[in-house]
Amino acid sequence: MNNYDKNNILNLLDSVSPDNADLLETLHIIQEHFGYLSKEALEIVSELLSLSVAHVYGTATYYADFRFVPPPETIIGWCSGPACLLKNGVGIRDAMLAVFGTELGEQLDNPSVEVCMAQCNGTCEQAPQIWVNNKVVGKLTAAKAIELARSIKEDI
Repeated sequence: MNNYDKNNILNLLDSVSPDNADLLETLHIIQEHFGYLSKEALEIVSELLSLSVAHVYGTATYYADFRFVPPPETIIGWCSGPACLLKNGVGIRDAMLAVFGTELGEQLDNPSVEVCMAQCNGTCEQAPQIWVNNKVVGKLTAAKAIELARSIKEDI
């Protein structure tokens, strides 16, 4: 993780300007670099683009892809697409959540793992599937999902 200070953010955003409708691009640049959007970053973006903090925060919270806390080491994306749902995707999700003892979108007490909802990425031939740090793990059964979740849990 990089240093999250004002000068670092301003250097990162040296190509954006208030007159170019760069808000979403700016938020993506910051999240890609730091892994999340901090309160300080939103305030800097507000100042840099001559927008209110409420406008910047409202835009960022509208989109599900933006994070407001540092990301965990392992992100498990549960596919909510039709092919996965038809092949017991909900059962796979629930089995993994039971192993982790958490809810969808919550980080564990040890914030190194999170199971979150993800959108279909078009690899439906692998249904039902999840993504572990953006890598497809497909053709799962509930038993395989439990085994994978236990393995991940043991490694944290």
